[in-house]
Amino acid sequence: MKAALLVFVYAVAVAWLAPWLLARLTARGISARLGLAAWLTAMASALVSGVVALQFLVRAAITGWPSLAEAVCRSVAGSACAPTVYKSAAFEIALAATALLGTLATAVLAWRYGRSVQRARRDTRAHAEAARMTGRSLPGADPAMVLEAEQPVAYCVPGRPGAIVLSSGALAVLDPAQLTAVLAHEQAHLAGRHHLLTGLTRALSACFPGVPLFARGAGEVARLAEMRADDAAVRRSGRPTLIAALLTMGTGTAVPVTALGAAACAVASRVQRLLDPPGRARLVRYGLALTAVTLLLAVASVMLAGYAGPLASHALGLI
Repeated sequence: MKAALLVFVYAVAVAWLAPWLLARLTARGISARLGLAAWLTAMASALVSGVVALQFLVRAAITGWPSLAEAVCRSVAGSACAPTVYKSAAFEIALAATALLGTLATAVLAWRYGRSVQRARRDTRAHAEAARMTGRSLPGADPAMVLEAEQPVAYCVPGRPGAIVLSSGALAVLDPAQLTAVLAHEQAHLAGRHHLLTGLTRALSACFPGVPLFARGAGEVARLAEMRADDAAVRRSGRPTLIAALLTMGTGTAVPVTALGAAACAVASRVQRLLDPPGRARLVRYGLALTAVTLLLAVASVMLAGYAGPLASHALGLI
């Protein structure tokens, strides 16, 4: 019981405190790749810890219900908890009802998460199929397709194979160098499988809207994924060309929720980041800080998952 409580407290601490720290470290997108790793590790750490804590409680309930009832009672009332309280039918019924509600809530959240992911995949496949049916191929830029639309739009849709979609309006305003930068940006999204990261984190945000780590993390992962793709485009086409392409495309484009676009997310902050790149010393400092946070979260999760089980069994045997 004590080990389960420890793991649960850790999960809550990560879910409520980590966003504050990570937001400060990733606000300007310094080392977008490490920022992505830190946010995703924090989410995984909170989820794993919560599942482990629930597993310990279920195991304790199955292997020793009377001991679990006593442990819960003493954790709330301390020495004031008498055997007449935790051995009473009313207390055990209340504890069983709480455990049942917790199990049902977990099952509902898992179902909602699966449904959200499935819906996003279905919408993405439908949009990709529609784009392939109505679009025309862009010569020399496979797998890019062009849709007839006046508004400048560029985004990618995952699939087998993935596709890059551009509007005819985008081709009309982009010069060849800018077009190359936009295509490099979208190809980086496809190569990095960023759609999986954004899809999973959006589903977590939908399932846990009141948890700061997941509620804020979805937007942060999407923003950092765009910056990560910007970095790939800069290596291909140069910083000035990408800035010109982003400003040309503008920010008023309507793209699908599941799409990742060159001008679809936080354009102002991305342009500012490109105009004012960090110096080497600052890049190293932020990189070391993000690496340390990521490793700390990962190691803590592994240790809790690996050692809390024996601790729970030992603590249950001492009760």
